[in-house]
Amino acid sequence: MGLSIPMSMSMPLSGAALRAGALEVVVLGGHLLLYPTGVCQEKVTTRPPATRPPVLLLHGFTDNRSVFVLLRRALGAGGRHVEAYNYSPFTLDLRVTARHLARRVEELCERTGQERVDLVGHSLGGLVGRYYVQRLGGDTRVRTLVTLGTPHSGTRVAPFMDAHPLIRQIRPDSEVLTELAAPAPGCATRCVAFWSEFDTIMTPVATARIEHPDLCVENVQVTGIGHLALAVHPAVIAAVRRTLEGPGLAAVTGSDTASVA
Repeated sequence: MGLSIPMSMSMPLSGAALRAGALEVVVLGGHLLLYPTGVCQEKVTTRPPATRPPVLLLHGFTDNRSVFVLLRRALGAGGRHVEAYNYSPFTLDLRVTARHLARRVEELCERTGQERVDLVGHSLGGLVGRYYVQRLGGDTRVRTLVTLGTPHSGTRVAPFMDAHPLIRQIRPDSEVLTELAAPAPGCATRCVAFWSEFDTIMTPVATARIEHPDLCVENVQVTGIGHLALAVHPAVIAAVRRTLEGPGLAAVTGSDTASVA
């Protein structure tokens, strides 16, 4: 399914690209200031049983939980329990991180008294969540997986970084992506992938879409913003919140294509 969230429809393509690039610079500057606040793993506490599935946020490559400051605040505004999971910046294998995620989800379910959780992953975090769902039986625990600018079909950006094992795993036709392309019959998790035509980390940009015949998928196109802004833009945050709280964007509109201002 395809959906669209237009950020600005009044500018020509070149102007929109420049605006998206400028916004990326602003977002990067703000994130660099916040980055030190998210270096340490957050402390988890035992909470009363929740009435809705908790949300677990997964950051991208070399990032940390500070990228989710605005998204976390919005998702938790209605009283929902929201946590962010920092995986090691020295991660060399996405599959190992997915197994660590599996243990964290089990622990989160135990603390909140819930059988299922929602996952939101930015960039590489979305691929970690998807591997857990598809290859490690995580669909029994994950109700909805939301990905923001995630290289589901692999990205060719920055070929000079191929020396890093983790970067090689997110290249097209890597062993990890081949595993994710394999049949996944009966997968019970709903997947919603947000992607943008100005996401310069996704090469090609459509790689951030999920294309798999066995998955329940909604692909949401965001126009006018870049990779970093996907985790902080108010329109995207509002759409993610509706995705986790409602019956789904496509179900709400009743069609394969919709615009969300």
